Amino acid sequence: MGKTKDIRTAVEAELRVDPKVDAADITVKNVGGDVALNGTVLSYPQYLGAAAAARRVAGVTGVHNHLEVVLPPGDERDDATLAAAANNALGGSSTVPNTVQATARDGNLTLAGFVRSGAQRAAAEHAVAGLTGVRNVRDQIEVVSGDPLSDVTVLVQDALDRYAVPLDNSKVTVSPSGHTVTLTGHVRTWAEHDAVVAAAWRAHGISDVHDEVQVTS
Repeated sequence: MGKTKDIRTAVEAELRVDPKVDAADITVKNVGGDVALNGTVLSYPQYLGAAAAARRVAGVTGVHNHLEVVLPPGDERDDATLAAAANNALGGSSTVPNTVQATARDGNLTLAGFVRSGAQRAAAEHAVAGLTGVRNVRDQIEVVSGDPLSDVTVLVQDALDRYAVPLDNSKVTVSPSGHTVTLTGHVRTWAEHDAVVAAAWRAHGISDVHDEVQVTS
């Protein structure tokens, strides 16, 4: 009981001190390190920021983001206006190819099309995430690569070596199949988790990464 309360209290404290998140209407539940965020925030960046803040807390092994974005008066955009703004943002990014398009419905953006790398897909999400009027972003972009698969195992191990905490016992297994890679095993922190997943996406020839890595903290 004490540990459960400590983790919840720590997540609540991290949310309060994060300058990018207004935590006034966020409630936190914790069951053995599995944290759920409920309530409302005023923007999609705050929605993302709240989950990132929770992942920074020691002992957190999972984060379920159930927050709803309730836009303040004046920030709502009709579908046509928001879609146009999103497509302009995508077109203005030097990293996002012109094969990605956005549509909007009730403040929810959907990104579709195809790119050649995970970095390009992440860039598309980043390009539209901060637009006024966005409640959520659904990424349906396909990664299509004809490049030969590079050594993903080396990239993942290098990432672990950079991010590992002292006396670390993290272990990640990389299982390639065609242009898809499955990551299994365990790490102790979310920083390690995010680093190995990002490293896998950086590999040449990757079309999809199945993330089955557990954070044991």
